[in-house]
Amino acid sequence: MNDSNHSNDYMLIKHYWMLGILMIPALLSAQTTRQENSLLGITHENVAYGDHANQVIDFWKADVDGPAPLVIFIHGGGFRGGSHDKVQEKVVQQYLNAGIHHASIEYRFLQHARFPAPHDDCVRALQFIRSKANDWGIDKSRIAGYGGSAGAQLVAYLAWGDDFADPDSDDPISMESSRLTAVAPNGGQSTLDLDWWVEHIPGYKKAFHRQVERGDLSMIEQRALLHELSIINHISPDDAPTFMSYGMDPEDPIPNDPKRARGWSIHHVRFGLVMEKKLRQEGVEVFLKHPQVKLPFANAVDFLIHHLQK
Repeated sequence: MNDSNHSNDYMLIKHYWMLGILMIPALLSAQTTRQENSLLGITHENVAYGDHANQVIDFWKADVDGPAPLVIFIHGGGFRGGSHDKVQEKVVQQYLNAGIHHASIEYRFLQHARFPAPHDDCVRALQFIRSKANDWGIDKSRIAGYGGSAGAQLVAYLAWGDDFADPDSDDPISMESSRLTAVAPNGGQSTLDLDWWVEHIPGYKKAFHRQVERGDLSMIEQRALLHELSIINHISPDDAPTFMSYGMDPEDPIPNDPKRARGWSIHHVRFGLVMEKKLRQEGVEVFLKHPQVKLPFANAVDFLIHHLQK
């Protein structure tokens, strides 16, 4: 393969691609509005963890005495949209009823800052939340996360990636851990190499994405960034227990409707299958949920509650 073709294959922010294709209609249709969320009584709303307007957190405190575990939610939307406001009220309430605090994280989109801004923001948000442990009554040794599509990638990046804690930092927030106790990605993509998608994902076509070159990065730098942001590359034996969810079975036919087929392929269970295989090879506890499979846990909520209440 010549350098020109190789560069095209790996031009990372060909990942301005996700930009309209990782919208998650299945999740968005089930999510509630800010007005509905107000019924739950947000304890701390739009708490800033950075200087950008998107760098905010909502926090719901469970009615418990003493430090309690926490679950964080990171929304999807192709790294270009979605909102931390759009959480499922009934899901938040399930965690609160179980004595588990809930937080929802917002982050910068790609129109605000290039990769890896969303990942950096989520790392910082989690460290910020841990820094508030005493004030908010959080047991910072028991924090789990869930999210869909782009949000699934982000929570998996926290759960499986390196710990970004810097014990020598002068910044107390940077000294906090950025890892999770357990994680539940929904409809997540294993890699950001879209050529892999074309080869392995039913119904996914190269025409679904466009390549945008990062002229400020060398080919080697682009490959390195692509590798860093592809969550499957971070799987290791010390990773958090994982519950992945997908809405189709591996051999289901491609939907006839082109628009539905596009979203269906972008969130295909084959992403989960390759991650499940690697997680098992590394000895990590993993469950892969799709329609035909029966698991010990009915859903991600049950799984996360189980691990946070241990």
